[in-house]
Amino acid sequence: MTFEHYIRSGQKLLRCGYTTGTCAALAVQGAVTLLLSGRIPRTLKLVTPGGLTVEVTPRSCYLTDGGTAVCSVEKDGGDDADVTDGMEIVAAVNCVGRAGVVIDGGPGVGRVTKPGLDQPVGAAAINSVPRRMIREQALGVCRACGYTGGLKIVISVPRGEEAARLTFNPNLGVEGGISILGTSGIVEPMSRQALIDTIELELGQAAEASDRLILTPGNYGLDFLKSQGWNRLGVPVVKCSNFIGDALDIAAGLPFAEVLLAGHIGKLVKLAGGVMNTHSRNADCRREIFCAHAAVCGADAGLCRALMEAATADACIELLDRSGLRRPVMEGILAAVQRSLDHRAAGAYQIGAVLFSSRFGCLGATEDAETLLRKWRKQQK
Repeated sequence: MTFEHYIRSGQKLLRCGYTTGTCAALAVQGAVTLLLSGRIPRTLKLVTPGGLTVEVTPRSCYLTDGGTAVCSVEKDGGDDADVTDGMEIVAAVNCVGRAGVVIDGGPGVGRVTKPGLDQPVGAAAINSVPRRMIREQALGVCRACGYTGGLKIVISVPRGEEAARLTFNPNLGVEGGISILGTSGIVEPMSRQALIDTIELELGQAAEASDRLILTPGNYGLDFLKSQGWNRLGVPVVKCSNFIGDALDIAAGLPFAEVLLAGHIGKLVKLAGGVMNTHSRNADCRREIFCAHAAVCGADAGLCRALMEAATADACIELLDRSGLRRPVMEGILAAVQRSLDHRAAGAYQIGAVLFSSRFGCLGATEDAETLLRKWRKQQK
């Protein structure tokens, strides 16, 4: 059955899909139901963390000769189809004596080989939210069936290792397959022109309300703004996704005088290299930028090699902390980010940037960002 949830993007309606994490949780629901009740469910249904209900028909559901219950669900990427669209996400479940739920990855699910990712080194690349969804579905069926024993769950993905070669997993340090991902459980389409049209519409609305503007790529940025209290400064906030350059260009054609850009270090560090579309499909120069600025600040060859091998921006920050170089490196990166922003804005408005990390908090602000924030706070009083 088709997932019928749509979002408006410009003048188009785009159909959403659901994540590999949602597929894995649904497959577990089906496998545990078969294992404990002996019944093959006709449909599987859950409410995603984002609050939307997904209902599917299992692609397969059966018991093996060894007593393992197996259920699979087909991934639906909606109008944002990626390499995992149409792939089969399989759950194999067995009863075990010890109470609790053990979750692991099988063939086609990657293994973490570098620190700094959502899961520790050696673990299956099944992220935290999908693990919680899987556990919730398994325990829900256990309660319904009166089962108090334990379960061993293995998630696998046929052709997952082949598909992973088309993703950034090998660069991130995830080997042997794809990752089981998703925070909201839902995939929202990423049609480039439709998203830019939406950004333009929202910027136009913001310009009607104020000559000031806060841009942020996404929900992490919104959460950060809220944590800092900046969402209460009376300045409109617009999400610009990965389209930093396009948003800045659109803003230049509107009567904005002051613009603040706030975003996660993993995206905005790319601005230090002049990259204005921060999607990983377009560019991923994070490690190179950290390494170059660290070298200028006196980093030795060992630290430079470690930065070039780091899996994430947070991992780079951790390495810089160990060497005592975080402050000068971030100062250099922030200065480079400011130069890139000034070049793109071309004097149309004053602009500054704030970079943060979910793990380390606020990492710094450019001088222009600090000037804007002081001014906005003062005028808000």
